[in-house]
Amino acid sequence: MLIGNLQAWLTDFYALEIAYPIQDFLITDRCLALALDRDGRDNDEKLLIAEHNGEAEVSLYLKRELIERLALNDPTARLDERNLADFWTALEGVSHFTYYAFRATHDRSVTLLEMELQAEVDKFVATTALLRDQGERPPAALHHWLFEQTRLVDELSAGEQERYERANHYAGKYCRKLWPQLSSGVGWNELQRELRYFYRLTRGAKIDHIETG
Repeated sequence: MLIGNLQAWLTDFYALEIAYPIQDFLITDRCLALALDRDGRDNDEKLLIAEHNGEAEVSLYLKRELIERLALNDPTARLDERNLADFWTALEGVSHFTYYAFRATHDRSVTLLEMELQAEVDKFVATTALLRDQGERPPAALHHWLFEQTRLVDELSAGEQERYERANHYAGKYCRKLWPQLSSGVGWNELQRELRYFYRLTRGAKIDHIETG
C-alpha cells in the first residue's frame, strides 16, 4: 500500500526505528473522522490524537477518494502534475504520524508547529528524491510551489494561521539552503546526515539551526 511505502521511505531515509505500521492506524471513513474530531474541519487529511493518562489514541485520516486516486496514479511509479497535489497531501499525513510516533517512542513531547515544519521539509526532500530516482530533474519552481504559492483556508483560527505561517517560513528558509545539493544530487550522503540530525532536534533547536546554520 502506498502509505506504507511512504512511511518506509521516511523511516529508511531518517534511520528511524518505529514499531507502528501506519496501515494499522489509517481510517478512510469521513463520518468516522468527523465523529472523532467533532470540532475539526472537513479536511482530506488529518492526524487525530487523544492523549490521556500518559497514553495516546492515534488515527490518521486520509480521504478514501484520495487513496483511490493515488492507487490509480501511483506517484512512486511516476510523479507528475496529475498526482503531485495528492502525493503531498498523503505524505503530509504520513509525515505527521511518523514524527509523532518517533517522538512518542523516545518519550519526547512534540508540538503541532514541529510536526508542520517537519512535514514541509519532508515534502520538499521526498519530492526531489523521488523525481531523481525516476530519472527526472526536480523543477526549479518547486520551492516556489511549496513555500510561496501556498494559500491558507479562511476557516483557520488566528493561532492556526500563525502556526502554519511560521512552519512555512522556517521550512522554506531551511529548504532553500538545501536546494543546491538536493537538485544536483552532489554530496547526498552529507545532506542525509544533515537531515537526520535536523529531524531529531527539538522545536527550538530546529529554529535556531535554521536561523544560524
